[in-house]
Amino acid sequence: ADALCKECFYYAFEEEIHKTIVDAKLFTEGETVAIGASGGKDSTVLAYVLKVLNDRYNYGLNLVLLSVDEGITGYRDDSLETVKRNQVQYDLPLKIVSYEELYGWTMDAIVQQIGLKNNCTFCGVFRRQALDRGALMLNVDKIVTGKAKKEKTLQSVVGHNADDVAETVIMNVLRGDIGRLQRCTAITTGTEGALPRCKPFKYTYEKEIVMYAYFKKLDYFSTECIYSPNAYRGFARAYIKDLEKIRPSAIIDIIHSGECLSVSKSTKLPTQGVCERCGYISSNPICKACVLLEGLNRGLPR
Repeated sequence: ADALCKECFYYAFEEEIHKTIVDAKLFTEGETVAIGASGGKDSTVLAYVLKVLNDRYNYGLNLVLLSVDEGITGYRDDSLETVKRNQVQYDLPLKIVSYEELYGWTMDAIVQQIGLKNNCTFCGVFRRQALDRGALMLNVDKIVTGKAKKEKTLQSVVGHNADDVAETVIMNVLRGDIGRLQRCTAITTGTEGALPRCKPFKYTYEKEIVMYAYFKKLDYFSTECIYSPNAYRGFARAYIKDLEKIRPSAIIDIIHSGECLSVSKSTKLPTQGVCERCGYISSNPICKACVLLEGLNRGLPR
């Protein structure tokens, strides 16, 4: 990599993301794009850079911030204050949806009932669905990723960076999850439903995002979730960091390996339908969120 001054680094960082957006044709003029905003470095930088590029290249996008309040006292309430400041700083609309509003539970209450063993499973399932539901409340057509229409649409953009994508590949390999392994490196996912999602940071290293946020003095929240010290992703992250010490290109190599994956035609993959209870997209008659909720409401033991 070339040595760059701060100003040149900013420009190179932004242009790489612009190239990713253009090459993948992520957006169409006139779309409304929901940015999944947590207050963390990735989503804060994503919101800032998309606003910069939207103005610089006249994408013609309507950008909105979409946040999920999981109900984690001392963590999410503080990070949402950062999102609210970002809303003012970037002059973008903000929609917040909460687990309590959608499911009748907060993560604090869930952890109190089930403990810390599988809490990340509950949170991950509920959060994915909450983002979709929040987008639908905004009368959107998709969550990002783009729809080739000139009419008013909404996509949802998520701040998954290259490190996140590589970690997901490793996690799916270790779990033997062929269905997710096949699609986890796609820059756009969820195209089988009404609300696709895209990843403009797919080829952007986490360390570059941290540097950009630091030197730009962006306002972001950097505390880790209090309920995820032993999250499965953490082990994949540590493994990849060790690989990087031996092979600096390990992250991109893993992503490219995932992109080149070819699944045998004889392999039966899950087919997408809708949940019989809530109507959310699901490969089973009852979606995972409804199954988990049923267990909670029955008084799932620790």
